[in-house]
Amino acid sequence: MRASDLAETYPYISVDADAVEAARLLARHQLPALLVVDSDQRPYAIVPGSQLIKQLVPDYLMEEPLLVSVIDDRHLGEVMEKVNGLTVAEWLPPRTYAPPVVGPDAGLLQVAALMARTRSPLVAVIERYGDEVRLLGAITAACLMTHLVGGS
Repeated sequence: MRASDLAETYPYISVDADAVEAARLLARHQLPALLVVDSDQRPYAIVPGSQLIKQLVPDYLMEEPLLVSVIDDRHLGEVMEKVNGLTVAEWLPPRTYAPPVVGPDAGLLQVAALMARTRSPLVAVIERYGDEVRLLGAITAACLMTHLVGGS
């Protein structure tokens, strides 16, 4: 089986979009990761939801884990303050590597190895036409697992 056989349509968002819109996209579709594209619709980043949540937590709570146990939900307003007015590019954690992408002919184990190596719950499937790149879809960890070990 090839990557193009497994690639599914997956919601994505542009680096220039509003960060709040991106957070709502992730929540609305219950996505494992946010697929971000650049202005040419090329994969720019794949960010697991847990890393986006980390971007929402106020810094002082990240630095003082004991404080989290005594603080209550009255401080939830601070979450929105961290993203209001930001673009997706400004909200994302710093990029340390290119997003995990494969071509349409990649095999299951090639996708699995890339997913494992990058610790990404998602791999984008792209097709190249010279300098142009077209996003065909994405393969989630759940979809890949179904094909590796069987469903149900």
